[in-house]
Amino acid sequence: MEKMKALVIDDEQIVLDSVRKILTDENYEVDVSLSGREGLNQAIHKEYDIVLTDIRMPDVGGMRVLRDVKRARPSLPVVMITGYASVQSAVQAMKLGAADYIEKPFTPDKLIKAVASALDIAATREPEEQALIHKEEMIKVLERAASNTEFIANLLYHGADALEGYNLTGPEKLAVLTGDIQWIEKHIGPLTPNQKRWLEQRLSAEIW
Repeated sequence: MEKMKALVIDDEQIVLDSVRKILTDENYEVDVSLSGREGLNQAIHKEYDIVLTDIRMPDVGGMRVLRDVKRARPSLPVVMITGYASVQSAVQAMKLGAADYIEKPFTPDKLIKAVASALDIAATREPEEQALIHKEEMIKVLERAASNTEFIANLLYHGADALEGYNLTGPEKLAVLTGDIQWIEKHIGPLTPNQKRWLEQRLSAEIW
């Protein structure tokens, strides 16, 4: 039987070593990356059954990894690895397409269960549409975020929950929350400076 292939992305070597040992003992083939950017490139261009990524990394954060992996490979399950301080972000990530999350420090049992659960979800659930569908709703959000400071604070600290009142898909919400100007403009055309304001602000300050 062919081994399942996992990719682990984390900027802490001890975490990579731990996850690799646990999953290797469970008969997975495991690749690791200390860089979010390099790990994302691997996830997109190589074949994996599952990706595990830390949320907070110095070059490319886990939310961006989640976003770009799901765009390139919608059915590939992504599990978020998080410390105590960013558990809320991991919960938000599950509302935006992540299959599960594990909190550091984790036990082998918790890791194995999270990976098994994520693989089950991937096998039984249709992947979410990755195209931008709700153009008018997206514009409404961007216009509001350009001038409403309370809304901006909600976006920063409550993530997907701040967008509950809008008819947006998970990928659309993730594009707003990660400041993905290029993807949004590709689908709906050039944005005005006003509409770009929140997205540019989001790019300049990594909160996750």
